[in-house]
Amino acid sequence: MEAKGELAGRIAIVTGSSRNIGRAIALSLAEAGAAILVHARGSKPEAEAVAAEIRAAGGRAAVALGDVAKPEDTRRIAKAALQAFGRIDILVNNAAVRREAEFGTVDYSDWREVLGTILDGAFLLTQACLPELKRSGAGSVVNIGGLTGHTGAEKRVHVVAAKAGLVGLTKALAHDLAPQAITVNCVSPGMIDTVRGASAPSNPAHHATRRTLVGRRGTPEEVAAAVRYLCGPQARFVTGQTIHVNGGTYLP
Repeated sequence: MEAKGELAGRIAIVTGSSRNIGRAIALSLAEAGAAILVHARGSKPEAEAVAAEIRAAGGRAAVALGDVAKPEDTRRIAKAALQAFGRIDILVNNAAVRREAEFGTVDYSDWREVLGTILDGAFLLTQACLPELKRSGAGSVVNIGGLTGHTGAEKRVHVVAAKAGLVGLTKALAHDLAPQAITVNCVSPGMIDTVRGASAPSNPAHHATRRTLVGRRGTPEEVAAAVRYLCGPQARFVTGQTIHVNGGTYLP
């Protein structure tokens, strides 16, 4: 991962990058030459393991922990990137909580936790990074949405609302930040093979009723490839868009 790729000299924050899609994004951007701030809410060993992978391949990486739903934590995450690397060029808002529950059993604290992590987190961290993204001259924000934010799904009212909100946030920020040479896009994965945590279902209910046109599920690396493109120099004319990576499960 010597800094010879299309993102050489760039600095990226990838939230929720200690596992699965976030990890794949961090590794892909590092392979392209970017230095990476690996983020996790609380699992420092997992975050450090991803940073170690990047360093072992010749890249640069640092680690920051924090809850992206808390303004003070997002400011600290942005500060950690500045302290480690001196600038911020790329922000990937990937952190998420994915749960399933019947609508009548979802209490307000669950609703707030899911929306706080997915939607508030993207708002807060983009705002915390904004001064540096402006200074970049070619800043990129990529929000990681989801299939159900477009199709809906049973037992996922909080996740669906939050992911759909990211699409609106992406469009609004694209308008607001274009004058500062910052692109804002959304990558929407669907039917991706991942290892899910204890708080998420191992096989989401909506997967049972959907299929891909290509006959298989996707990989985190295929999602990461779309993110890498949007962060790179060839995507500077792409903003306000949602890129679907779902094997044809959903055709907008």
